[in-house]
Amino acid sequence: MSESPIGYRLEGTVATLRFDDGKANAVSHPAIDGLNAGLDRAEKEAAAVLLVGRPGRFSAGFDLSTMKQGPDAVRSLVSRGAELLLRLYESPLPIAMACSGHALAMGAVLLLGADYRIGVAGDFKIGLNEVSIRMTLPHFAVEIARDRLSKRHLQRAVIQAEIYTPEGAVDAGYLDRIVPAERLAEEAMAEADRLAALPRRAFSETKQRIRAPGAERIRSSLAEEMGS
Repeated sequence: MSESPIGYRLEGTVATLRFDDGKANAVSHPAIDGLNAGLDRAEKEAAAVLLVGRPGRFSAGFDLSTMKQGPDAVRSLVSRGAELLLRLYESPLPIAMACSGHALAMGAVLLLGADYRIGVAGDFKIGLNEVSIRMTLPHFAVEIARDRLSKRHLQRAVIQAEIYTPEGAVDAGYLDRIVPAERLAEEAMAEADRLAALPRRAFSETKQRIRAPGAERIRSSLAEEMGS
């Protein structure tokens, strides 16, 4: 069995999940397994989660090698990716993400499922590029984009596949703010600590109230799209 691309470390009350497959940080079955395992553990021993990408790469999206294996393989991976997104989006724990570089397709979708996103300044691309590569964006991705992206950018980001710089990604709604690369780790941990200090019950119940309608739309669209 190959080593998981997801590392886990408990730092105070924050569980840091480090995503590093040594390549493009593809959202693969092993990555999804590792993220779910990390979230399982964090829910038992942490007050917040921080997901960190590898230098220069947050995630390039779904694993292309799996996506080329036919409709059943695509359906399985996309369905699991959507379920992971829902878990992040509805997590009773605060979820912070450190966007360490490029975040495209499913990588950008993951950012939309977090509670706070801090990115790194630099020549990086962030966005939903599916239409530009002849793919129709899945319903679940459209729904999370509708919920989290700025209305001023929604049509451009989703239909026109506009790709943003980190600065533009803040305005569009993929990120909350950006910092220089050398400050990313420190600033991301500070944000995770801030979220961890929030009263858990009040946070989780309020989060559920504001996100329940979006989660229901995502679930309904996923069931229809995947034929379940």
